[in-house]
Amino acid sequence: MEKLILSSYPSIDLHGMDREYAVFKVREFIDDCYKLKYEKIVIIHGVGTGILKDTVRSYLQKEKRVLEYKLDFMNPGCTLVTLKFDNP
Repeated sequence: MEKLILSSYPSIDLHGMDREYAVFKVREFIDDCYKLKYEKIVIIHGVGTGILKDTVRSYLQKEKRVLEYKLDFMNPGCTLVTLKFDNP
């Protein structure tokens, strides 16, 4: 089993954002990380009522540059995202 240290990956913290702004910031974050060729990134949405988590997961499901995403089993307030890159 692969042990991940989430603090070693680029991350964005969405605490305090509404749904629309959170999606805007996640899209912008993925744009930047994709340009920099980061394979793994972390989105911190918090636990709360689950609104941000559900919004982020809904966006990630449609995002073509996302290979996979999963909740961090040690902290369900974070989603680990793996970006996919086309091999030349």
